[in-house]
Amino acid sequence: MRNLTLLTDLYQLTMGQGYFDCGKQDTIAVFDLFFRPNKLITYSVAAGMEQAAEYLENLHFTGEDIDYLASLNIFSESYLEYLRELRFTGDVLSVREGEIVFPYEPILTVKAPMIEAQLVETALLNTINHQTLIASKAAKICAAAGGGVMEFGLRRAQGADAGLYGARAAMIGGCVSTSNVLAGKLFSVPVSGTMAHSWVMNYPSELEAFRAYAKSFPHSCMLLVDTYDTLKSGVPNAIRVFRELRAEGIEPVGIRLDSGDLAYLSKKARAMLDEAGFEKAIICASGDLDEYSIRSLKAQGAKIDSWGVGTKLITSADLPALGGVYKLAAVYEGEREVPKIKLSDTTEKITNPSFKEVYRLYDRASDHAIADYVVRQGEVIDENAPLTIFHPVDTWKRMTVTNFRARKLRDFLVRGGKRVGGTEPIAQINARFRAEYARFWEEYTRQDMPHIYKVDLSPALHALKREMVEKLGKEG
Repeated sequence: MRNLTLLTDLYQLTMGQGYFDCGKQDTIAVFDLFFRPNKLITYSVAAGMEQAAEYLENLHFTGEDIDYLASLNIFSESYLEYLRELRFTGDVLSVREGEIVFPYEPILTVKAPMIEAQLVETALLNTINHQTLIASKAAKICAAAGGGVMEFGLRRAQGADAGLYGARAAMIGGCVSTSNVLAGKLFSVPVSGTMAHSWVMNYPSELEAFRAYAKSFPHSCMLLVDTYDTLKSGVPNAIRVFRELRAEGIEPVGIRLDSGDLAYLSKKARAMLDEAGFEKAIICASGDLDEYSIRSLKAQGAKIDSWGVGTKLITSADLPALGGVYKLAAVYEGEREVPKIKLSDTTEKITNPSFKEVYRLYDRASDHAIADYVVRQGEVIDENAPLTIFHPVDTWKRMTVTNFRARKLRDFLVRGGKRVGGTEPIAQINARFRAEYARFWEEYTRQDMPHIYKVDLSPALHALKREMVEKLGKEG
């Protein structure tokens, strides 16, 4: 496991020395990690908590790290000695990977001594922002496709880690396999792949290339048919090789289209395969696909069974950053909580103070999600009484909920510096996502003009926020 302790911004360390110099290193602080809205964000799929927990549990400065920091000539010897012994000792509450999450609600909260809580900000944001972004993009692509999406993005990812952990996140979001062999090994997920155009070009003829591939991989024969002329040579040559396989008692897998008019070509290829008696041979499509192009292809009646999606998935091309932030919510003076709030002329950027819990409310009759409800720690929700919830800014937007159940979304990820629970299989995380996705009305998850899902504050939390805004506004 790599030691990522120095994977932080310099100002985390300089603030740390400032806290150390004024004796605040042991002050307990509470930071919330959440993301702000974007016009392209309808819902998001939480991911990266596994790597976040590994990072926190392994947090320590090596001798070489301390020597490097000393070489910068900006830190005191006493502070460097403090860092030499530093470990993460705090608690982390988090949603589970695969949970559906929304803007403004804290998906992860760190409660730890001030320097520890401040130091880990950058790495936590780096990890969770990225994987949540890619898992969310994958979920939208898989929803458009209706399944059968293979992640093919490694060559276009922004570096090895982005390719590796992007593949992991894509599997959480619903991809059935990845082309990334290292990801397959590390995360125990299926790997898949066929051939490149260079394979076909390396033989005297397309037919010879197909025969050679079928000889090496008779039971997984998927042939790339668009190197030259898809309908005049590619598909006919594939059918010829498929007949030769069938004569040996082996059924082919299918063909792949990577360019051209995929709707037209897939329909023509389907008809040719069916006429030749290969009704079960699948047609796979690839080539700069995303949820928009897949929806368009399906609307055109494309006969495509599986989808290889690369660049626009692994880079989340239309939304390159999630926009997650990490904000101070409270400090403790002994056992007494002192809530903290950040003000802004932009109302949406005013933070929610205090240590909070997040609940999801479900209609008991339909078992569908109604809203997420953010409360101060210790508040109790009475499921047997009507509950009025309201928009945190436009408070006139309110509704009274009855016959509901409430589920707490978060639990300990790390407690006392030690990880809680073990590694979950990716398939189990994806199953959690799929089960929760089914509990949302399509109006909230659709791609075009979705309803905005409600994330509301409890009256007690809203009153605290309003009181602090008014007080600090007058003082400012």
